[in-house]
Amino acid sequence: MTMKRQLATFFVIGIVIAFKGYTIVIGQTKPVLVVLNKAEASMSIIDPATMKASAKVPTGDGPHEVVLSADGRTAYVANYGNQTPGNSISIIDIPTAKELRRVDVSPLMRPHGIQLIGDKLYFTAETNRAIARLDLPSGKVDWIMGTGQNGSHMVVGTGDQKKFYTANIGSDSVTAIEIPPLAQGRRPITHIPVGRQPEAIDLSPDGKEVWIGLNAEGMVEIVDTAAYKSVTKVNTNGRPYRVRFTPDGKYVVCTMLPSKEVVIIEAASRKEVRRVKLESTPLGVAFSRDGKTAFLTLIQPDAVIKLELGKGAVTGRVESGAGPDGIAVSGI
Repeated sequence: MTMKRQLATFFVIGIVIAFKGYTIVIGQTKPVLVVLNKAEASMSIIDPATMKASAKVPTGDGPHEVVLSADGRTAYVANYGNQTPGNSISIIDIPTAKELRRVDVSPLMRPHGIQLIGDKLYFTAETNRAIARLDLPSGKVDWIMGTGQNGSHMVVGTGDQKKFYTANIGSDSVTAIEIPPLAQGRRPITHIPVGRQPEAIDLSPDGKEVWIGLNAEGMVEIVDTAAYKSVTKVNTNGRPYRVRFTPDGKYVVCTMLPSKEVVIIEAASRKEVRRVKLESTPLGVAFSRDGKTAFLTLIQPDAVIKLELGKGAVTGRVESGAGPDGIAVSGI
């Protein structure tokens, strides 16, 4: 069977509402896992059920973060660049494993953090110290907001597109941005002081808290989004490279450098409940819909694994490419 036919067979459009415990979106492709290989400027397409790679697609240089459309048919890749700053976003069709388009977002440079809400793609432009929005139907950047802070790296926002947060590595702050209509008397930007070198960031599903990884402190800091202030820190005993809520908001998963561990924290109690030692250093993390399974990129040696969070057991592994980092999953 040819590769083209294999891909067409693998990504058949689902029409079943519920089957053997799985919920399927109308028009949803079969489950898909995508992984960015930073060191070779490519994106791997993987079956998250079998953990087998089916294709590899070229991207721009230094692809760092990726998101998938709700139906799992399209991937959006932030091409951060290497020595030369990147200035593009790759739009990749999953069923055909082809880059449909590479959108030039210059003069915005080094796009990194990325979030898709509806037909709007929000991303950080680290060089410009800004967050921007790409309108997908027109292919044009239709909104930019400067942070005035150094190293605005990752971005998270609310589903109604009214509030966004970015961690500023070089300014030891988190910037909260409100998109009009604003609350009466509020400025559109609020800078919240936090600990040293904040990078990882995630927003709780209920929108009440932002959790931030502090590279230089080995801590996760928690910000109250209503009060616009830090409320506490949780000691992770190491650098939390990524900090991600499970979809139900019950747990926060941290990938740890350089200890080669995954730390699982109960969000309500803010207590560590499990620490999983791995053979490689974990970087990116994505979750199944029920939050019970995490998919992680690992480096040195490079791999992608499936981790059952309840048991801390690795149940699948695949090699994707050189320097895997950004990761996203859909349909499982």
